[in-house]
Amino acid sequence: MKRTVITLACVLLAGPALAQSLGEKTGVNSALGVAPTTADFVKEVGISDMFEIEASKLAEQKGNAQEKSFAQQMMTDHTKTSSELKGLVGNGKVQATLPTALDSSHQSKLDKLKGATGKDFSSDYNSYQVSAHEDAVSLFERYAKGGDNAELKDWAGKTLPALRHHLEMAKELGKAPSVGQSK
Repeated sequence: MKRTVITLACVLLAGPALAQSLGEKTGVNSALGVAPTTADFVKEVGISDMFEIEASKLAEQKGNAQEKSFAQQMMTDHTKTSSELKGLVGNGKVQATLPTALDSSHQSKLDKLKGATGKDFSSDYNSYQVSAHEDAVSLFERYAKGGDNAELKDWAGKTLPALRHHLEMAKELGKAPSVGQSK
């Protein structure tokens, strides 16, 4: 019994340290509420912005009126955050490398959207938007609270209200049919 308690205590104490080394993609950091490293944060934000912009370009072509309006807002806002992040990394205030391409997970979602039409497109796009913004809110909240770069922490905190608003907007997609909605 004593050995079990000691082992459990060691695992619990090591959890946050292990989570840092596993990176963001495993989901362990999010589950434990651990702030991502600066490198992970920059990578995840960069990929997220690229995905939002590319998925929203597709929504402007294939989506219904509500999705097209949402997509325009996402392209505007995520182009802005992408530019701000590039500025922070480019001026040397943040030591990290910006991603230049989507990871395989986001690329496969984008590929699925490219092949989808009508209700299938809407269903996938809407669900991807909710999950992407839930992930983004979690990522930004954790970095704003415990990140290790002051400039980036400040930026994450200032960006959070817009991301929370995006999440609320994403949750409304598909709930109120718009005029001229495609079938």
